[in-house]
Amino acid sequence: MAVFLTEESRILVQGMTGAEGIRHTRRMLAAGTNVVGGVNPRKAGLAVAFDIPGTEGRGSTPRTVPVFGSVREGIEATGADVSVVFVPPAFARAAVLEAADAGIGLAVVITEGIPVHDSVAFCAHAADRGTRVIGPNCPGLISPGRSNAGIVPADITGPGSIGLVSKSGTLTYQLMHELRDIGFSTCVGIGGDPVVGTSHIDCLAAFEKDPDTELIVLIGEIGGDAEERAAAYVRDHVTKPVVGYIAGFTAPEGRTMGHAGAIVSGSSGTAQAKKKALEAAGVQVGDTPTDTARLVLARLAERATPSDVTHS
Repeated sequence: MAVFLTEESRILVQGMTGAEGIRHTRRMLAAGTNVVGGVNPRKAGLAVAFDIPGTEGRGSTPRTVPVFGSVREGIEATGADVSVVFVPPAFARAAVLEAADAGIGLAVVITEGIPVHDSVAFCAHAADRGTRVIGPNCPGLISPGRSNAGIVPADITGPGSIGLVSKSGTLTYQLMHELRDIGFSTCVGIGGDPVVGTSHIDCLAAFEKDPDTELIVLIGEIGGDAEERAAAYVRDHVTKPVVGYIAGFTAPEGRTMGHAGAIVSGSSGTAQAKKKALEAAGVQVGDTPTDTARLVLARLAERATPSDVTHS
């Protein structure tokens, strides 16, 4: 089992015929993802040929992916249940509304720079129609060895027992690499914008129910109160160990940060305030990504010890 995405997921790519869409569709296909089509009303009926590199540089495999005129047409032809959105910011709102109205179950919005009022509108619309949105401004999600929807590098880790939810794409990749010997059930990059479709709490709830997830890593950043709300959820609802990291411990006061959600007001939203809230809920919080990985390994070792003891 994995969270939100499995090897059975059938993926459409909205914006597949653009430069970013083509590049990352090729990478998703190379990772074994079941990409069943692209969407572009101006290129409906065409197909895009991909040359998928083999593992360890061994040969390549040709693959042709059809282009549909709408998400609805793609679903009817292929049974798709996931859409990955690569369209420019000005068209992202319409793209997600179209996917939700067509009945897609999961829309992964990679596009960054979407106006906040557009994100508010399509997240609310999607929720009304039962479509989960991940993002916007996110790297997507990966269930290693099963499926990869977005831009997460698939070759830096493998299947395992850690569930990861993160606001930061770069830190997602770093923790995946640092903990590659353990591996991950699913890694979810929820995005760093002020409005996101899927929250830390949504992922905590999903990982808590997932039998393949033994430990959860939560990565947050300065600004807002999402991590404080996640801490309260961990305290009240999560029985699995949670290890956290908050980006921004050394952020200089008064400087604007890169992510749109990284807005600090007074002492609220600081890394120290978030760390304090998480630790009060029983979450161990690392001072650096590497320290966070060390804490994960220590917690997993503690959990393994009782079952390793044999009695004569």
